[in-house]
Amino acid sequence: MTRGLLGPALAGAAATCSGIGLARFAYVPLFPAMVAAGWVDGAGAGLLGAINLTGYLIGALAAPRVGRALSVPRALDAGMALATLAAACCAWQGGLAWLGVWRCLAGIAGGVLMGLTGPAVQAVVAPQRRGMAGGVVLLGVGSGITLGALLVPALVVGQGVSAAWLGLSATTFVLWMAARRFWPAPPPVVAQRGHGALPDVRLLVVSYGLSGAGLVPPMVYLADLAARGHGLGVQAGGLMWVVFGVGALSGSLAGGALADRIGGRRAMVLALVVQVVALGCALLPGVTWLVVSGVLSGVAAVSVTAVALAAARERAGAQAGLVWVRTTAAFAVAQAATGFAMAAIFGATGESHAAIFAVGLGLSAVSLAVAVVDREGKGRGPRPPVLPDA
Repeated sequence: MTRGLLGPALAGAAATCSGIGLARFAYVPLFPAMVAAGWVDGAGAGLLGAINLTGYLIGALAAPRVGRALSVPRALDAGMALATLAAACCAWQGGLAWLGVWRCLAGIAGGVLMGLTGPAVQAVVAPQRRGMAGGVVLLGVGSGITLGALLVPALVVGQGVSAAWLGLSATTFVLWMAARRFWPAPPPVVAQRGHGALPDVRLLVVSYGLSGAGLVPPMVYLADLAARGHGLGVQAGGLMWVVFGVGALSGSLAGGALADRIGGRRAMVLALVVQVVALGCALLPGVTWLVVSGVLSGVAAVSVTAVALAAARERAGAQAGLVWVRTTAAFAVAQAATGFAMAAIFGATGESHAAIFAVGLGLSAVSLAVAVVDREGKGRGPRPPVLPDA
């Protein structure tokens, strides 16, 4: 890596580590711990996960406007500050409404950080380095998942739920202080018009959105499935989330490499096959299948995003950024809506993990079917061009 790439790429990784890996996904191993401590019941914990997904949707949609209004570095500072504050405020057992407000704000912070970081980093590095820079930024997600999975159970067992939230807040603050001097500062984006209609990407948008909906069970309930569903305890739930994080790290590397080799649309089909297998394994008895599901769920969670981005590039060329806004919004909307539905199903079925993972499997299978139709109808297409600075 060159010096010009290393600073902003690692700063971007710190942002995604904080905004997604910690502010969003560290809640997964906290889910069973909060239930066991009596802070919320299982349905309430699921509802908090859905509220966080809604906040992420708000933040992702608002990110471009926030970046223009504040400048990207200041917007990233604001996102990190909000993530730090939200985790600290969750350390007080103020009831479901109190926790819901701060989990929503944590989601908003994550959406802003995720929405701005990748494009900003790619805009300030050389075109031939953008793929590598994007991979480093995505590695922050898997690193944050793994860090949260190691940190949360240790703090919960030793000090309690409040200490875990404060630990996440302190970790986010440290990452913020380390990264802020290296924030990418891309030139202001000038809106461009008159470049023709966007290509037909409806099937890509639908497939990616359904994929996001199908990933809600592992992204919210996986640790609880291990801890309470299989009766393994809170520490085992945290370890299961470490397994998910290892899969996510692998997926961030494998997804981009696969897309470069066979094209984004064909890679999308393979990534969704992995997702379907992951959800199916979660329904099988035994710890072995649970571990397999955790690894493959982590691989799918990140690799699907990587290959969808590649598919947007090869479909839209210079207008890939506009296509990516649509696909990201579809993913966030589907996850938010499904999150609330899953919470309701979880409560109505007496907290049945099998029910929600079965729904996730069905949604993932439909996503795969749509991706197959999209691939067969469109073919491989040209090699994906490099994303524009915008």
